[in-house]
Amino acid sequence: MIEVRHLYKSFDGNYVLNDVSATFIQGKCNLIIGRSGSGKTVLLKSIAGLLEVDEGEIWYGDQQFNRLDIKGKQAIRKQMGMLFQGAALFDSLTVEENVMFPLDMLTSSSRNKKLDRVNFCLDRVKVSGTNALFPAELSGGMKKRVAIARAIAMNPKYLLCDEPNSGLDPETGIVIDNLIRELTEEFNMTTIINSHDMNSVLEIGEHVLYIYNGCLCWEGSRDEVLHTDNEALNNFVFATNMAKRIKGK
Repeated sequence: MIEVRHLYKSFDGNYVLNDVSATFIQGKCNLIIGRSGSGKTVLLKSIAGLLEVDEGEIWYGDQQFNRLDIKGKQAIRKQMGMLFQGAALFDSLTVEENVMFPLDMLTSSSRNKKLDRVNFCLDRVKVSGTNALFPAELSGGMKKRVAIARAIAMNPKYLLCDEPNSGLDPETGIVIDNLIRELTEEFNMTTIINSHDMNSVLEIGEHVLYIYNGCLCWEGSRDEVLHTDNEALNNFVFATNMAKRIKGK
């Protein structure tokens, strides 16, 4: 479980997060949704420790992450998998080398054990046999699968995903969504997904948090999203669906 309590984050005196408190449930896909500039990316980066908050607490289990020393934070980060927008694979490394990267950095396992883990992860995301390929040789969907394999290489307790469907067609996006959900359930991870994709919300949104102007404006399940009387959320859902219809034409 991950919990944030009364988070504040500002840039140049302007608050991007304003007293945000939330609990992210273990074994569930927790989606953070909101318009561009709403603060959802800042919230995810703060949870990951990529940004320091001005005030508030970030808890991983019973440890307050943002008050730990460097060694303590490193111990938590070893339990954390990150899936970045655009996959963020290293272009100069092969698929095998990309997935092995965190194992090389964070473990002292033998080469054979690391390779076994790489192959297990590639097989689990259904891209086995791509070890020698470079990212430029992969489709967008395959890149995301390899990025997921890298994110789970350390068998993490926590999986943080920034716009995992960015740049993908809707059908491939749904496949990636379902893969993330399957892995979340299989490994009982606390998964947090930053997204503006309503398909993702309706497909895997077991716990949905809507950020509006830096505040937690609403939270509930994917079923409740469609039946809420929250005006800001309704406007967001309507605008998102309308934009997709126009784009589809």
